[in-house]
Amino acid sequence: MRKVMNKWMLMAMVAVLCYTSSIGQNVLDGVYVPEHHTARKVIPYTPLREADVMWSKRVWRVIDLREKINHPLYFPTEKINNRRSLTQVIIDAVQEGGSGLTAFSSMDDEFKVKLEPSEIQAMLVKTDTLFDFDADGNSIPKPIVIPFDPSSVKRYRLKEDWFFDKQKSVLEVRIIGICPVQESFDEEGNYRGESPLFWVYFPEAREIFVNIEVFNRNNDAERRTLEDVFWKRQFSSYIIKESNVYDRKIVEYKNNLDLLLEAKKIKDEIFNKEQDLWEY
Repeated sequence: MRKVMNKWMLMAMVAVLCYTSSIGQNVLDGVYVPEHHTARKVIPYTPLREADVMWSKRVWRVIDLREKINHPLYFPTEKINNRRSLTQVIIDAVQEGGSGLTAFSSMDDEFKVKLEPSEIQAMLVKTDTLFDFDADGNSIPKPIVIPFDPSSVKRYRLKEDWFFDKQKSVLEVRIIGICPVQESFDEEGNYRGESPLFWVYFPEAREIFVNIEVFNRNNDAERRTLEDVFWKRQFSSYIIKESNVYDRKIVEYKNNLDLLLEAKKIKDEIFNKEQDLWEY
């Protein structure tokens, strides 16, 4: 028994010596090595036939990142270790080119016009000119590069299809595209409105979102990914448009409180569609 104890004590001492000798090179910032979300794979959609879709409705939504429930998508505004905001993830993936995401023009949401790397670079990186003075007092222009600020994106637009699958007898939703919307200001800092940057095909983005960790306020050991947030609908949004014969947004025929009530009406109609197909 004593020999066994001495053996374990010797092994423990060796382990401690090895750890202390290499602590400068390998320091674990935590109590375990996180491996779960880095090894995650995308859950494929259930095969769907046209004959199984007995009802569908296309809607467009806006996710306002300033709402508290959406803060995990907005923060951090600057990269912190392995944590990145939704905007930073998309921008990094779009700039990677072939191995990342494909950006499509925001002129429409049908993914017809693919943006070239030079167009994306011109959109994200701005240039300006500062004037300095030499020893003789002459003005010397100096061009400066203004990098893209991810925190300037406060909203996202979603394009999604709701449908009733009679094969499974359930109402489902699939996001088709996602578009970051950037706020713009003039030289004096006055708000000039917002402009959509580009559209991203969401099924392609899922391959990247599935490995991006999202902060959990209640449990640091249970970190979800961006894929989980969208898959489980853990975000707040409101409807700005539904498919209609005039192809118009709600704001074009409603305003003020009526605009919010119309958005809620469309949401309730989608929910009630599933309930009306059941018999109790």
